[in-house]
Amino acid sequence: MIPPDEPTLDIACTVNGAKVRDRVPVRQSLVDWIRHGLGLTGSHVGCEHGVCGACHVVVGGKVVRGCLMLAAQADGEVVETIEGATDTGRLKVLQDAFYERAALQCGFCTPGMILQAAEFLEREPAPSREAIREALSGNYCRCTGYHAIVDAVETAAERLSAERQA
Repeated sequence: MIPPDEPTLDIACTVNGAKVRDRVPVRQSLVDWIRHGLGLTGSHVGCEHGVCGACHVVVGGKVVRGCLMLAAQADGEVVETIEGATDTGRLKVLQDAFYERAALQCGFCTPGMILQAAEFLEREPAPSREAIREALSGNYCRCTGYHAIVDAVETAAERLSAERQA
């Protein structure tokens, strides 16, 4: 419920392929609107300072930190959350590799890690382990120690490369 004296703005955008119209508080973050306004809870609110990567979503085809972007800035944009990207199947190889390589424990960072890794692998299909670490350096994980995450992204890169060659 928006307080009556809260300044608002009407927005229209596409979220996970669906047209969405809503009235949002002008100061509400994109990730808060996605979670509380749309009920899509895959992206998380972590640090709220753009440091941890838990809030990642895709806007206009690019991974952004949803805590640093206002919902009002999504007006006219195409937004994809982890739920939407999962539904399309484009993350399946990465998600399978994360599961197989035990690259997730509590799961809090996993959606942001996977979205960031997917964007990275589109740019860099055959990365070194060092390049994977660098690409994911803006994502914090408190549970895995990162080795399993790097293993998973490396495994996914190998599988995606084999798919392209087949």
